[in-house]
Amino acid sequence: MEENNYALQMQDITVEFPGVLANDHVSIDCKKGEVLGLLGENGAGKTTLMNVLYGLYPATTGRILLDGQEVKINAPTEAIAHGIGMVHQHFKLVDTLSVIENVILGISDKKQKLDLEPAKKRLLELCKEYELYVDPDEIVWKLPVGKQQWVEILKALYRDCKVLVLDEPTAVLTPAESDQLCNAIRHITAKGRSVIIISHKLRELIEITNRVTVLRDGKFIGTIDTKDATELKLAAMMVGRPVSIERKAHPPFENPEPILVMKDVCAVDDRGVPALKNFNLVVHAGEIVGIAGVDGNGQRELAECISGMRKMTSGSITIKGKPVTGVIADPSFLGFIPEDRQKTGLVMDFSIADNMIVKDYYNEPFAHKHVLRYKEIKRHARDMIKKYHVKTPNEDVHVRNLSGGNQQKVVIARELDPEPVLDIAAHPTRGLDLGAVSNVHDILLKERNRGAAVLFISAELQEVMALSDRIVVLYSGESMGDLNGETADQQVIGQMMLGQSPEVQA
Repeated sequence: MEENNYALQMQDITVEFPGVLANDHVSIDCKKGEVLGLLGENGAGKTTLMNVLYGLYPATTGRILLDGQEVKINAPTEAIAHGIGMVHQHFKLVDTLSVIENVILGISDKKQKLDLEPAKKRLLELCKEYELYVDPDEIVWKLPVGKQQWVEILKALYRDCKVLVLDEPTAVLTPAESDQLCNAIRHITAKGRSVIIISHKLRELIEITNRVTVLRDGKFIGTIDTKDATELKLAAMMVGRPVSIERKAHPPFENPEPILVMKDVCAVDDRGVPALKNFNLVVHAGEIVGIAGVDGNGQRELAECISGMRKMTSGSITIKGKPVTGVIADPSFLGFIPEDRQKTGLVMDFSIADNMIVKDYYNEPFAHKHVLRYKEIKRHARDMIKKYHVKTPNEDVHVRNLSGGNQQKVVIARELDPEPVLDIAAHPTRGLDLGAVSNVHDILLKERNRGAAVLFISAELQEVMALSDRIVVLYSGESMGDLNGETADQQVIGQMMLGQSPEVQA
């Protein structure tokens, strides 16, 4: 029967939260051995739909069929038992446990004594089979974020999943790791397993998927064979209008005084390994300096040193002449969009209103004589929600209940609306859809044009080239050169990102 060709069918799925219709009678299907792309703007309902499949959310209406048979899934344990695996955008690993301990965590074993050796042997076989190599004995927190992604995928394969859901899998990967992931996905589907990829990266979806299903505002828009898809066609289906990332005009700023000055800065990462090596940088008022480089080459440490969150081992940093000696909390001095919005950027159990004022809660108009003024706090939050297009029923919603993209908008609103003299934007568009990416770019350009100094860190080279007045390439904690944003060549930057000094630099 035709129906038996489908590994998964989700029919007429509706999910309602207080004040929000997240999925509105959505139906999708995934064939055996295929890669299905799930595309949509932030808040379109993609992750919610997959969380229903994984047993994290109950559906108001609808049913799920696996291999043509209807199943009830009320918890992740039931999803796993039915052969469904899910790798979340924010990983669900226990950082203090080893790789193998994370992989077998939750698997019932009647033996009273834990024997890890057979599990290690099987894990290493999976590593070899899918070319996703990790050390079973390594502690998870010591692994680069890309390797942590491999651990999550291997966890699902270890449990012999038949349908694997990947939520924004390349958002934290280097280009080489993205290629490695694509290769692993081909191995997975070659064995008859099915893969569903939630992503905003149109080019990657076209390269790796067989079909793409598009959601918009919680509704099913359509499914298209990838061979018939183009980036422009997918973007139009996703946002309802043509959207592209192109370089916009950068009018020169009249008084480009130096705002951020870094001299011979050295720093180590969390493992004590040198992360910045005699790094020098100047960012002027009214310019965007893009930091290009493969993730893990000192970008995180660079941003944290400037914000005072990480101590330098040597060197000096000044912002508008003032030395950085500790965490900078003055909203009018520094706006900092960190790379991990959930761990560093937000208090997940606070409301939107409370998160909007965590840096300024003790000042007027949010407090008077040490007493919080909730009327002003909520008014401010409503203004920010409207200005930055945060999708939420009201300002009292906990940020934990927002989509990843809307969480990012809360961080951006809090950090940039006070109009600081220096903006640090570390991967500000990570996990955002194409329309939201364009909005963030417009915000950063407005910051530049009003006279802010903007340090823009991104692993997306296309973004760096579209926004930057100057481009500094970071490799292994060192600056490989400083290029003019107008004339920079993509091939030259790529060469520098690999640690090679080109013969000619613009």
